[in-house]
Amino acid sequence: MGSLSSRVLRHPGRARAQEETGPGVGGSARRPETGGDAAGHGFCYCPGSRKRKRSSGAFCYCHPDSETEEEEEGDEQQRLLNTPRRKKLKSTSKYIYQTLFLNGENSDIKICALGEEWSLHKIYLCQSGYFSSMFSGSWKESSMNIIELEIPDQNIDIEALQVAFGSLYRDDVLIKPSRVVAILAAACMLQLDGLIQQCGETMKETINVKTVCGYYTSAGTYGLDSVKKKCLEWLLNNLMTHQNVELFKELSINVMKQLIGSSNLFVMQVEMDVYTALKKWMFLQLVPSWNGSLKQLLTETDVWFSKRKKEWLSSVYKQQWFAMLRAEQDSEVGPQEINKEELEENSMRCGRKLAKDGEYCWRWTGFNFGFDLLVTYTNRYIIFKRNTLNQPCSGSVSLQPRRSIAFRLRLASFDSSGKLICSRTTGYQILTLEKDQEQVVMNLDSRLLVFPLYICCNFLYISPEKRTENIRHPENPEN
Repeated sequence: MGSLSSRVLRHPGRARAQEETGPGVGGSARRPETGGDAAGHGFCYCPGSRKRKRSSGAFCYCHPDSETEEEEEGDEQQRLLNTPRRKKLKSTSKYIYQTLFLNGENSDIKICALGEEWSLHKIYLCQSGYFSSMFSGSWKESSMNIIELEIPDQNIDIEALQVAFGSLYRDDVLIKPSRVVAILAAACMLQLDGLIQQCGETMKETINVKTVCGYYTSAGTYGLDSVKKKCLEWLLNNLMTHQNVELFKELSINVMKQLIGSSNLFVMQVEMDVYTALKKWMFLQLVPSWNGSLKQLLTETDVWFSKRKKEWLSSVYKQQWFAMLRAEQDSEVGPQEINKEELEENSMRCGRKLAKDGEYCWRWTGFNFGFDLLVTYTNRYIIFKRNTLNQPCSGSVSLQPRRSIAFRLRLASFDSSGKLICSRTTGYQILTLEKDQEQVVMNLDSRLLVFPLYICCNFLYISPEKRTENIRHPENPEN
């Protein structure tokens, strides 16, 4: 079978393509040899093409769309040439930090503190409110070249000052959670608002069982209210759901008082378990040298208190017992309107952990004032049922045709550090049920469900006036 060859034919003043037919092969356009004159004059030989002139003045026997493509390519290049590009010159910031801060070149002031000396520059130090006031006022330091700083805050060390001074010479600062309190202390002393804000964000992002108490204390000391609030929220969510021996040891009396008195405490099981947690905390406050596991803690606590405690819960039990008697005698029908303050102060807190998806049914035992409430989780629904006659109950059950309860249901999931992943609440509501009637109180979106799932509910079974009256006269049921 013949082979296909090509050649270039030269004619005075112009060049053209010559078709040449080989044996056994039909005519086809010849391609210019590499390095031939055609290439030098900008000619191209392609089958089935027609002459086209490109913007450069060369002719092409290429694809019919070549002209359009090249025009589009030219437009694209023109667009790129006229599109501004912004790129941060990292080398400039690094150069300033290395040359001026670390090397101290052209320094016009020395700062001495904690036995260390920094060769710095007034123009950079004036970014600090502390130094700006010092240099612009009538202070004697305004004309001094060497300044001795007194560091009254024990949280501040040399490393923290190094980071604080260095932040004046660079755009970004990396803060380790283990160093954030010391750096925050230095930033507050030097009035570095940007660094203070970054410390606050770092703290909020790294709250866990090991950092929460230290962060809470530091946030109060240095005025970071948003961090303090975040720490308190973490403790309310995790004190009962993820109990920890070391956390119990670190919690102060004031913080523990806030937690157990809050209606937002995420309680597991019933109110008696709040008392149990409080008892374990008290034991660790009184015997801080104790070391052991969480499983051993309750046993050791009970043994220790059995030798020392008095019946401090007697008055509370008596008060609740009188409330139950009054509810039965007066044909209690339950709250009829929402009083948020009353609910937050007096509601019973109960909770449950659902380890995995499935079907669950339970009741929270305790002072339910004749309202036997059954809770069911099934098919992403949470259902309340007033049990009267259908199922056996260990306590007395009210036979009133209709009973009401005030409640707030909350659901939450947490990651391994105790940080809230997702949550949902019904808000405070009044629910009225007839005998053995049930009602769906929450319908969950499966896309938001993350197990284990923690459920907590606040209940108020009797009307506010009954409870108020009972509190005023706890010792005499006849009043």
